[in-house]
Amino acid sequence: MGIKSVLAFLALGLAAMASAQTANYPSRPVTLVVPAGAGGGTDVVARVLADELGKRLGQAVVVDNKTGASGMLGTQAVARAAPDGHTLLVAYSTPIFYAHHIFAKVPYDIRKDFEFISQLAATSLVMMVNADVPAKNMKEFMAWAQQNKGKVNYGSYGQGSPGHLMSAYLSDSRKLDMTHVAYKSEAPHIQDLAGGVVSWGLGTIAAAQGALKDKRIRPIAIYGPKRLAELPDVATMAEQGFADPEFNTVAWFTLLAPAGTPKPILQRLEKETVEIIHSTAMKARFQVFGLESVPGGAARFHKDFDAVDPVIQKLVRISGVKAN
Repeated sequence: MGIKSVLAFLALGLAAMASAQTANYPSRPVTLVVPAGAGGGTDVVARVLADELGKRLGQAVVVDNKTGASGMLGTQAVARAAPDGHTLLVAYSTPIFYAHHIFAKVPYDIRKDFEFISQLAATSLVMMVNADVPAKNMKEFMAWAQQNKGKVNYGSYGQGSPGHLMSAYLSDSRKLDMTHVAYKSEAPHIQDLAGGVVSWGLGTIAAAQGALKDKRIRPIAIYGPKRLAELPDVATMAEQGFADPEFNTVAWFTLLAPAGTPKPILQRLEKETVEIIHSTAMKARFQVFGLESVPGGAARFHKDFDAVDPVIQKLVRISGVKAN
């Protein structure tokens, strides 16, 4: 048998193995890695998706929270995982859209090390203050912040997160001289906001529901294009006179796989995911947490990534946020 024949035989064998693996997918439980702590918006999205995806795949879908380095540790873990569809990433905006603009070293290349499956949901961030802050809207907040210039601190769910950048932009553009306190994830940020360790911050309804219900924190503005159905009386920043485009940015939740994952597996995951996020039941579940389904699919994910990348680059430059 000649070399060409041997190579052809090996190629056929590998193709047959790949085909068998694809046909049997998933052959064991699927893990959704969440690069953030339990109780935050990303965790909520992942667990809702896991419930529905498990039913469709006929296998258990489990959530694994891997926190650290503003989401980059968990994201890196998926980049290094076997590309067989059994380890996927459910991520928020920071490690996907923001990290490469903010951090000097990012341990993965989001375009080369991942396959985009679909965006899952989007949410406008809510500006919230501790209940002791004497402000029910932005006018009152600005008056209080000016009176306490240099004394106010704000929290965020991670260095370089959308919450950090947009808060920093407010502080810097209005010369409020505020101090940033970064947390590893959203749940401890909201906990300290409710406890008065930090005075204000941006977050999702998903993470803040309990503290909002108990009135330990107060929502005073929506960073986004429209009011949220769950907080209909809370005006947007634009409605309150803050028309800067930097106050009109949403946060995304996304689904990705390691680069090299077989196309048939990616196509099945994309199909199932898009059907899930557009179902009436899922839209209703999302709305409870202030989330909105977005046009799904890999092509739309790539298109939106390319469109928003220069916008985020500008926001990072204006806010002056950089990290090692």
